[in-house]
Amino acid sequence: MTMHMTPEMASRFAQMALSHLNREFPNKLMHAMSGRQDAKTPRELHPIFYGSYDWHSCVHGYWLLLKLLDSYPQLPQAAEIIDVIDLHFTQENVAGEMAYLQQPQHAGFERPYGWAWFLALTQQLNTMELPQAAGWAKNLAPMSRFFENCFSEFLPKATYPLRVGSHFNTAFALALTLDYSHSINHTGLNTLIEETACRWHLEDVNCQAWEPGGDEFLSPSLMEAELMRRVLPRDEFLTWFDAFLPNLAQCQPAALFTPATVTDRTDGKIGHLDGLNLSRAWCQRSLAAALPADDPRVAPLRDSAERHLSGALEHLETDYMGQHWLATFALLALEA
Repeated sequence: MTMHMTPEMASRFAQMALSHLNREFPNKLMHAMSGRQDAKTPRELHPIFYGSYDWHSCVHGYWLLLKLLDSYPQLPQAAEIIDVIDLHFTQENVAGEMAYLQQPQHAGFERPYGWAWFLALTQQLNTMELPQAAGWAKNLAPMSRFFENCFSEFLPKATYPLRVGSHFNTAFALALTLDYSHSINHTGLNTLIEETACRWHLEDVNCQAWEPGGDEFLSPSLMEAELMRRVLPRDEFLTWFDAFLPNLAQCQPAALFTPATVTDRTDGKIGHLDGLNLSRAWCQRSLAAALPADDPRVAPLRDSAERHLSGALEHLETDYMGQHWLATFALLALEA
């Protein structure tokens, strides 16, 4: 049976996000210090995104709440969500975040994962009919432009992709950012992302999928395919996909069809593997939907997605190491 998002799940996910979004501690800072004056608490450094254990999880925690509110306006938590966002997405708080981002020692802060998630957050705000959303997007606009420029400056000098299955994965970041740039008709950024993706990946063939690594929450191979699905015209993508993973109909490479084993969910790195199962399900569902209905790869991909998804959903709240972020990837998978 194919699993889908339900109003009950939406309420559960919203409550999870609200429980950690503005929880300052524990906190894992990625923070470069130029002197003693930079020794500050997370909230002093990041007046908006100080919760959820780390900056990027806080960003996509807000994305999650907005996405849920957009899909389920009658959420029991709707008023609380609006109040929390109204309190934090202010011009003054954005100025504080910008002051941090513009310091020279923070030039690579959250590259590329946090950059991409922030633009996904902006895209979500831009598409909402909620009356407050336009004002929130306007307040966040300086940060949106900042991260657009970050990608525009970084990609031309990035000779090589990063194929890891963690935050540094470039395919994931480009996939989210391309969705954003299409949504605002940013032709320059569209072209740059498409050209970069083709420069990095167009000649990739016969992927061995030597994964997962022990701390990965993204599949390097499936994430690359998800990026190229967005970049290439459909017929060109199908030709590329045939060559990139030529034996999918036979469930090979087998690693892609085997849910990862998670031995300790209190260990933040090992616990990433629950996220891998969710993000694989997202990619497998999305890729299956891009194939012709009678393609022999469709059924294996969909069956694998259900196995990966069902194995991870029950563990979203097992420990704070997963609770502060896993619901985001569960939503991606359930709505794919």
